[in-house]
Amino acid sequence: MSSTIASSSTAAPNAAPPASPPSAAEPLAPRRRWPWLAAAALVVAGLGGALWFYLSHRPHDEASLVLQGNIDVRQVNLAFKVEGRIETLAVDEGDTVTAGQVVASLDKRYFHDELQAARARRDNAAANLARLEHGSRPQEIAQARAQTADREATLARAKADWARAQQLIGSGGISREDYDLRQSALRVAEAQLKSAQESQRLIEIGPRQEDIDVARAQLAEQKALVVQSERRLADSDLIAPGPGIILTRAREKGAIVQAGETVFTLTLASPVWVRTYVNERDLGRVRPNMAALVRTDSAPDKVYPARVGFISPTAEFTPKTVETRELRTDLVYRLRVIVDNPDGGLRQGMPVTVTLNLNTGN
Repeated sequence: MSSTIASSSTAAPNAAPPASPPSAAEPLAPRRRWPWLAAAALVVAGLGGALWFYLSHRPHDEASLVLQGNIDVRQVNLAFKVEGRIETLAVDEGDTVTAGQVVASLDKRYFHDELQAARARRDNAAANLARLEHGSRPQEIAQARAQTADREATLARAKADWARAQQLIGSGGISREDYDLRQSALRVAEAQLKSAQESQRLIEIGPRQEDIDVARAQLAEQKALVVQSERRLADSDLIAPGPGIILTRAREKGAIVQAGETVFTLTLASPVWVRTYVNERDLGRVRPNMAALVRTDSAPDKVYPARVGFISPTAEFTPKTVETRELRTDLVYRLRVIVDNPDGGLRQGMPVTVTLNLNTGN
């Protein structure tokens, strides 16, 4: 029996201890973690709400305002003011032109002929006015007086014949027919003398003021026609109104064009505008002539100086093509930002970023 006990005591230290009974707290661990998760979610939600409230009600004390927009470049349809046949085309699509440059010309022969005829009519009207203003020449007055003297002599001879006829008619020394003829000759001589005297008086007085006024008005009309012909000749050259790039060429040399028919389409290099939008909350911070800086995505390090040129007086919903930091359903106001573009790096429709300097402006 003792050996049995010894064997049992020797094997006991090497035997594995019996397994502990399961604890009652282990199945409850997941249930204790969910309050912590709920508290963390509430904290995150609170922080998000606080951030939203700050962003939507933050004080407007920033020194700048960043807006997104697109370049808006004006285009001009170049056309002749007069009709004619195109003789020369000096530029083509893609060419750069300067202000005042002649880009096309019409056949000028017809315009030169028209101008020459107008100048001849003007000179004729000027000579007629000068004749009336100078009055009658001394030779004309002398001629009128000589004619009057001739009529006076004729009348004197007719009176003498009439007197002799009266003496002879009683004695039968002259026929009744001769008597009537001498009487008629006397009356004709009297009328001719009166006519000569009136003509002499008119020549001595000179032209009427009304005739001079009519001649002066005719001269003014002819001068205006000369100016009009000169202007038509000048308009036979098509001149670029400003610096820019030829976008399209619609007509070719030799074509007959009417006045106002497009020959070229010119993209103006200046002014260059940015069409952008500002929301109602920031509208009060923007003023005309406020300084701004414009950057492009292609050259973000290059800065173009600009200024606010126009603020729309009416609100509108945000266009779908405009990107802003606010909701697209917010009301916005359109701005026109005028950009200095010395190098021609801004193109039509190019997206840009506008930074307004809120510390400047009127």
